[in-house]
Amino acid sequence: MEGALQITHDGQGWSFDLPDPPALGAFLRGKPVAEAAELLPRLFNLCGAAEGMAARLSLGLPLALDARANLARDVLRDHLLALFVTLPRAADLSPQALPSDWQSRSDLASALWGGPRPVLFAQWLESTQGFAPLVKRVSKLFGTQGQVAPLPLATLETIDPLSALENSPAGRHATDPLMRQAEALAGRGPLWRLMGRIVDAEAAANGSLPAPELRADGMALVPAARGAYALRLCSHRGRITTVRRITPTDHMLAPHGTLRQSLATLDQPALAPLLVALHDPCLPVNLPEAHHA
Repeated sequence: MEGALQITHDGQGWSFDLPDPPALGAFLRGKPVAEAAELLPRLFNLCGAAEGMAARLSLGLPLALDARANLARDVLRDHLLALFVTLPRAADLSPQALPSDWQSRSDLASALWGGPRPVLFAQWLESTQGFAPLVKRVSKLFGTQGQVAPLPLATLETIDPLSALENSPAGRHATDPLMRQAEALAGRGPLWRLMGRIVDAEAAANGSLPAPELRADGMALVPAARGAYALRLCSHRGRITTVRRITPTDHMLAPHGTLRQSLATLDQPALAPLLVALHDPCLPVNLPEAHHA
């Protein structure tokens, strides 16, 4: 239901042509609440489990017994595809096959870290274990480019009105010891965001993703692979009246959002595709080949 984001560089700076938001309110208005809850995951299947859970929470409908497990599996799948395939390709490294048993393992330390979870980030970074080569490659390519100033985290209290927030896997693990070490080394830049995906994949595998939340006014906040997804569905006499949907992409593309800030500090425009892939907007991106300015 969403168009493509157009990002261009004119030699002086970056411009963003955002697609019109999906007319979700008009589409769902008047539909029975149960039907709306079933439709949302199909309309936005990129994070289908999160969409469906948020809809049911907001409407006060019961969750399936395996809803949390399905959500964690969706998040883990998206992280592993990015870490094993998409991001290595974007960084000019060879993609790898996903662990054959990733769906049934609660401990992915050997796949992520190459052994037990490291204690010292700098020591692990210099190794060849797990995703250390990918993280080191990103670190060498960007250095201190692409950093953003710390922003407020996306929570039920801050999620609206829409503004620039840190709504990402890295943000929800910002206090993790390895994340703190990565931030001390290179700020909240590309390396920090990549580490956030690794740490969040670990959390999805071992069942420690943040719990979904529900605000008194019906706004639901659910963890997804790209950050926290918020949804408020209002109804009257069993039919939808209004819809409020907020995604991590909305926050990264808000004025002074993380993607805008990161690109603004990029000295090498040729790195823009990798930087965008590390932010991972949940809509198609058209990014004409960028060269050094």
